[in-house]
Amino acid sequence: MKRSFLNEEHEMFRKALRKFLEKEAYPFYEQWEKDRMIPRSFWKKMGSQGFLCPDLDEKYGGSAVDWGFSAVINEELERVGSGLVGVGLHSDIVVPYISAYGTEEQKERWLPRCVTGELITAIAMTEPGTGSDLASIKTTAKLEGDYYVVNGQKTFITNGILSDLVIVACKTDLNAQPKHKGVSLLVVERDTPGFSRGRKLDKVGLHCQDTAELIFEDCKVHKNNLLGEEGKGFLYLMEKLQQERLVVAIAAQAAAEEMFRITLDYVKSREAFGRPVSQFQNTQFKMAEMATEIEMGRVFLDSLITDHIAGENIVTKVSMAKWKLTDMAKRIAGECMQLHGGYGYMEEYEIARRYRDIPVASIYAGTNEIMKVIIAKNLGL
Repeated sequence: MKRSFLNEEHEMFRKALRKFLEKEAYPFYEQWEKDRMIPRSFWKKMGSQGFLCPDLDEKYGGSAVDWGFSAVINEELERVGSGLVGVGLHSDIVVPYISAYGTEEQKERWLPRCVTGELITAIAMTEPGTGSDLASIKTTAKLEGDYYVVNGQKTFITNGILSDLVIVACKTDLNAQPKHKGVSLLVVERDTPGFSRGRKLDKVGLHCQDTAELIFEDCKVHKNNLLGEEGKGFLYLMEKLQQERLVVAIAAQAAAEEMFRITLDYVKSREAFGRPVSQFQNTQFKMAEMATEIEMGRVFLDSLITDHIAGENIVTKVSMAKWKLTDMAKRIAGECMQLHGGYGYMEEYEIARRYRDIPVASIYAGTNEIMKVIIAKNLGL
């Protein structure tokens, strides 16, 4: 199938990336799952090959290529495993905040090392008592002299253990009305006094992805680490959520395609009642249904990627894609496990891991229920 946003350069890049991943990721992924961590050395190898933040300006170490290259990276990482989601978060969700809203001094200080993998990033929005309602966060940052004193706790933070730079959403004005106008973004560096890691969280899936709690106790952050303007943090978050949700949709689509591929191979080789499982009408109907859903998802998603690269506002459609494609991937995981029979429930079969990994995609980057709220609002309801 011809894909609208891809050209020969993208495909050459994909081949190089796939070759790299076949050497540096696929053979070690199972061990990373057992270790509950992706080694920092992998990040540095990604950086050395130009596979981190490729769309950044060359003056900061990037390749200044179009965002289609980032889409290719996210697809190929998902084909290895969903636990590599932290790499896409670094390149396409966190670093863009710095490149868009950072001062020149901040960009020069941090971005080159984000490209090489020396600095790993995270973004801390969610709190133990606050999920989708970002305007109601409790983490505070009070300016005292040259420093903000930050107090609060964050949870479910992707890259929480390995991260060297964390963009923290906090309240700098407790009395602001409406509440979201009191939210600001601060960049907290690894060794900042008063900043510590809590638990590395034990999740149902995404085992090699380091998700953690972050704790701020009278944490002193220099005012030069304020990202953009005070009180505009909520606006910045909203502006960047389009790309974040598009990244999630890309991963969900790639996961669905990968689960379908391994199941197609399995039903052709597995025999029951003296013939391949693929020859039973029920199997054929299930595979036909999934193939149709996946094809329709791919066409819709590629049109959104094309529009996003062109700089168009596609918030409503991205919300549709994030909801629909993550729900589709969950449904396909269940169907594919069923077609594997009892073997689908065995850890040595990849579908078992995929079945565990995919459900959270409908929760992070804004729950699918929030996606429907956004769609309804933009319909004028």
